[in-house]
Amino acid sequence: MTRRFGRRATLKRSFGLLSDFRHEQSAPELFYGALARDSLELISDLYYGLTESDLRGTTVLDVGGGPGYFAEVFTNAGARYVPVEPDPSEMHAAGLTVGGAVRGSGLALPFLDSSVDICFSSNVAEHVAEPWSMADEMLRVVKPGGLMVLSYTLWWGPFGGHETGPWHALGGEYAARRYARKNGHEPKNRYGISLFKVGATEGLRWGRSVEGAELLAAFPRYHPRWAWWMVHVPGLREFLVSNLVLVMRKA
Repeated sequence: MTRRFGRRATLKRSFGLLSDFRHEQSAPELFYGALARDSLELISDLYYGLTESDLRGTTVLDVGGGPGYFAEVFTNAGARYVPVEPDPSEMHAAGLTVGGAVRGSGLALPFLDSSVDICFSSNVAEHVAEPWSMADEMLRVVKPGGLMVLSYTLWWGPFGGHETGPWHALGGEYAARRYARKNGHEPKNRYGISLFKVGATEGLRWGRSVEGAELLAAFPRYHPRWAWWMVHVPGLREFLVSNLVLVMRKA
């Protein structure tokens, strides 16, 4: 089911996304705009691989939707896009208005069981103290036969510390204190409060063992297709995969 997205996963795409990532703090509209378009392609391709259908008429729940940068691209694709965000300041950070946006926690999603066609989360699990409880919640709200996609940043990868990297490799608290000394203010992503260690092995273990769902695919989100083999090498994957995508089908 990854064949269609795999054709997009080129070295050119990887370099383009890496270039945009430099602007996460300085120009978030550029960073999140590129991430939104890439997320639409990812979800559209995976859903097509599962159902041979496009997103028209589907309900797409985005856990940790933030200020709503993804809303336009999913709405234009014909989906009913519903972002969930626990932090009101984050919801309004970009001055965007997203109809249907919901304030709520990924650990207790305010939705009925089996109520959405697709549930996905992009770069959020590393900000949650209990990421696999959030993953369980995401599966709960997906309809039988529906799609869940969890994409998250690995701690030991180059971007695991977010703006405090690469010093997070020497310890999250050390990296946070160093950032504060250098910049005169605390980092946005504070280790132990809003940034946590999460790895590839624990995600794969959850995906393979969770009841009521099947792990269809696992691959590095930002790597070219020829580098996806790294996910299957213990140890190496923690450092080189950077961002892991887990693709689940609800039974």
